[in-house]
Amino acid sequence: MLLIIRKRADEETINKVSQDLNGYVKVAIDIKRGILAAGGTLHVDGEKLMLEDGSRQADLWGGGIDFETGEIDFDSMINIRPAQGNRAREVLDKKIREQMEEIIHRLLK
Repeated sequence: MLLIIRKRADEETINKVSQDLNGYVKVAIDIKRGILAAGGTLHVDGEKLMLEDGSRQADLWGGGIDFETGEIDFDSMINIRPAQGNRAREVLDKKIREQMEEIIHRLLK
């Protein structure tokens, strides 16, 4: 299930977004608005949902969290943005990674 998370997710919401990938959750994070789309099987679906909700493409970054290990990653096809200086699937900018991590911790952990 793919949902936009705007405030700290409760256990029921975490369970819903964790179902698609057995405890690993893909996220599309709007670093300006401080919200994220969680769940689903493709980052692009979360990206689309966030764009429809008013996010700007330049503010959206993809990653994920493994609820079993607590590990956060910053890897997604939606992160390939040569015009923004990110030529890899991995988010290369340390500041953006820190913002993503803060949003994940605030909303999902």
